[in-house]
Amino acid sequence: MRSPAFWDGPSLLSDILMPLGDLYAAGGWLRQRLATPKRVGVPVICVGNLVAGGAGKTPTVLTLLARLRTQGWQPAALTRGYGGRLAGPLRVDPAVHDARTVGDEALLLACSAPTWVARDRVAGADAAAAAGADLIVMDDGFQNPELIKDLSLLVVDGASGFGNGRVIPAGPLREPVARGLARADALVIVGPDGRGIAQHAVGLPMLTARLHPRGDTTLKGRRLIAFAGIGRPAKFFDTLSELGAELVGTAEFADHHRYSTAELDALADKAARSDASLITTEKDARRLPPSHAGTIEVLPVELVFARPTQLDRLIKDLLSDFMTGRSTPPLGSDQAAGDA
Repeated sequence: MRSPAFWDGPSLLSDILMPLGDLYAAGGWLRQRLATPKRVGVPVICVGNLVAGGAGKTPTVLTLLARLRTQGWQPAALTRGYGGRLAGPLRVDPAVHDARTVGDEALLLACSAPTWVARDRVAGADAAAAAGADLIVMDDGFQNPELIKDLSLLVVDGASGFGNGRVIPAGPLREPVARGLARADALVIVGPDGRGIAQHAVGLPMLTARLHPRGDTTLKGRRLIAFAGIGRPAKFFDTLSELGAELVGTAEFADHHRYSTAELDALADKAARSDASLITTEKDARRLPPSHAGTIEVLPVELVFARPTQLDRLIKDLLSDFMTGRSTPPLGSDQAAGDA
């Protein structure tokens, strides 16, 4: 889906939809109250957010997986496989699966660590642990009440924040901000905080990070036509401009959009007429048809924490709590609300 423009600020349409947002929030609260969350035999780190659309969860998971591996852990990624048709639990094999079967995010994660797709998060975590993972990192699932999380990181885009502060469909929120922050262990703000995010989370550990190009990427002065079907395509376009590229055209598609050959041929024709090259994101590259795979330039990015040792301390505390047997939350505790 593509986020409606009125989700970014006050509007009459948002006012009209507020009662439906209240019902959505109430449904999530009820789901949480009726749930009996389960623990698996290894620690679980959840990387989630409070809004629909892109916030930077997957890059955060990739950085976290890499950091855990350097510390001697054998982590596995766990994702719902949004956009794919397979329910799992199954281990993702990029040589066998594609975006239609497991989703683009799962393919991206599988290039970094063993990755499991599972609509049933508990079954997925159990399968990953049985296969040898000693720690699970969930990409999304903060609102899912089935699995107990030992550490919950909430990722927030600094430019968009919590939008208009209202719950779907009146705004982008999956649940009220206060309720979500009360369950989080730390906040990760990606990019400069232009929306006053920090003031909502007084007393909550806050980590800051930025998306940076990975590897030797030289785009200065190059003429490019950029396209993206992610949560916030404009963020990708801004990154290209900041790297010195000359954007002669852009094209936005809905999040997780599956590209057709005709769409890409039209973009290629436009690029040829403009003496420019096509470029897209790593996630989008997983959704290109075989006829165009490898023919379109991709901008690889990574999330870099300003203070990575702060993240290390959070993980150390998590493992300390886990090894000493942190107790299971009582039935009805505010473990989660609404699904991601």
